[in-house]
Amino acid sequence: MPIARAAKRATARLGAVVLTGALLAACGSGASPDSADGAGGKVTLTVDLFGSFGFKEAGLYEEYQQLHPHVTVKQSDTQDEADYWKSLQTRLAGGGGLADVQGVEVGRIASVTQQQSDKFHDLKAFGADKLKSQFAEAKWSAATTKDGKILGLGTDVGPEAMCYRTDLFQQAGLPTDREELAKKWSTWEGYLELGKEYKKKAPAQSAWLDSIGSLYGIMIGQEKERYYNASGEMIYEKNPAVRTAWDTSVKAAEAGLSAKLDQWSPQWNQAFAAGSFATIPCPAWMLGYVKAQAGAAGQGKWDIAKLPGGAGNWGGSYLSIPRAAKHKEEAYKLIEWLTAPEQQAKVFQKQGNFPSSTGTIAKIADAKDPYFSGAPIGRIFGDAAKESPVQVLGVHDQNVMQQLTNALGEVERKGVSSETAWETAKKGVANVTG
Repeated sequence: MPIARAAKRATARLGAVVLTGALLAACGSGASPDSADGAGGKVTLTVDLFGSFGFKEAGLYEEYQQLHPHVTVKQSDTQDEADYWKSLQTRLAGGGGLADVQGVEVGRIASVTQQQSDKFHDLKAFGADKLKSQFAEAKWSAATTKDGKILGLGTDVGPEAMCYRTDLFQQAGLPTDREELAKKWSTWEGYLELGKEYKKKAPAQSAWLDSIGSLYGIMIGQEKERYYNASGEMIYEKNPAVRTAWDTSVKAAEAGLSAKLDQWSPQWNQAFAAGSFATIPCPAWMLGYVKAQAGAAGQGKWDIAKLPGGAGNWGGSYLSIPRAAKHKEEAYKLIEWLTAPEQQAKVFQKQGNFPSSTGTIAKIADAKDPYFSGAPIGRIFGDAAKESPVQVLGVHDQNVMQQLTNALGEVERKGVSSETAWETAKKGVANVTG
């Protein structure tokens, strides 16, 4: 999950998801008080995250503290994941300033398991191996080292869809029905063509999509092999899937379909409420972000449709415990509780972050979100999760992604040619992976 920039994000608790009675009943906790490892029996657990994990918004920290009166949970967060990761690397190298719990984005987990396993605690020491059946196999195995260390528990996954503004579509004379749109943009070519139609009659100061970086990100999430192959070889330069996503993004820029917004910037945040774009590629974790930025005035103006080009996954995260953490045992109890099926269901209910717990997915199949015009998010994202390819992850997955999207930004905002930007991206990748 996704991923956001410097200032603290808004914590609007808008548009609660409508869930079945069975799910709500399943959300009760069976946790019991446990011993503290801090002075005087009181423990302050620090949790350092990026983007929007949804724990605070869903009230999980408050609930945990009520269940465990000796524990206080303090969360810090950074909106932009790249900034967060850079800071985390500095602190891991120095061994100081680390939180008891650190979030890890799925694009970084191979780096943790293959290059930094000595920096994180093996959760198997606390019995985490007993939880394996609770998680999707791909989610579990990605955080497990070759010698069997378990270095993180999964929070969410990022099945993909397309979010769109029905009011802007109406003003431009486009259909608003999610099923009809899914047929019209069943391919990415169809999506761009519909964008050109939108541009002809678009409301003032409104573009078809927010950024070609988000278009590239959502498209590459539909591929099994992206930047690395199963042997660990970096293949992005010769992978036709990467080039297709790149070229499609460039076409969108050249057709003038983008609002040219830098994702996670203050201007991008403001654009959600201003109606600066009509569509945004939308992993499940993006729903909470849309609600927070668009605010109460956006309720009922947004909807969600199936993604062009097939199912995919973008993002998803883990909770890990650094070896330098002060309260490892208490930290483990917290992350085991936060990632349990009941709590994953609550986060989905409030924020839309799609669960990595296999037992939760069936329970949320009938979920709808009134903020997004009653969209059947349980079905839309559930189907995408089932159909998404199991992605091959490499040690520098997120670094490669960042360099490519940065270069696409040069095409989008400065008119740099596609080939010049591609060469820039290659140099950037060499610098960060060499």
